[in-house]
Amino acid sequence: MLRTFLALLAGFLTIAVLVGAVTVLLMRFSPQWVGEQGNPRPSYIAFNLVYSFLAATAGGYVTALMPSANPLILVLALAIIVLVLAALSALQSRGKQPVWYQLTLVAITPLGVMTGGLLRMWVLGIL
Repeated sequence: MLRTFLALLAGFLTIAVLVGAVTVLLMRFSPQWVGEQGNPRPSYIAFNLVYSFLAATAGGYVTALMPSANPLILVLALAIIVLVLAALSALQSRGKQPVWYQLTLVAITPLGVMTGGLLRMWVLGIL
């Protein structure tokens, strides 16, 4: 039980730290490229979707690193957690950002988590 919790926590923290770090760096060193709050530039939106997917992939990979009888179950649990949190974030940001962008973020992060978990399982030779 503790290993399961730690695996989920490690994967989630990986996602949060990577997304947070990239966001802070972009806001600090290139705020004009990012755009205004609630009105981000299209190129920033595309970049945000890519780095969010990559961070989620890393989180799924880290989760699948933990010893478990079935890492796919852990990765699926993290994907569900990320899906719920992304949906809540989209509801909170309603009206501040384009709907298509919010829906894409809601969909892309759990897909990234699953991609990372499957990649780790492929590396292990499980797939």
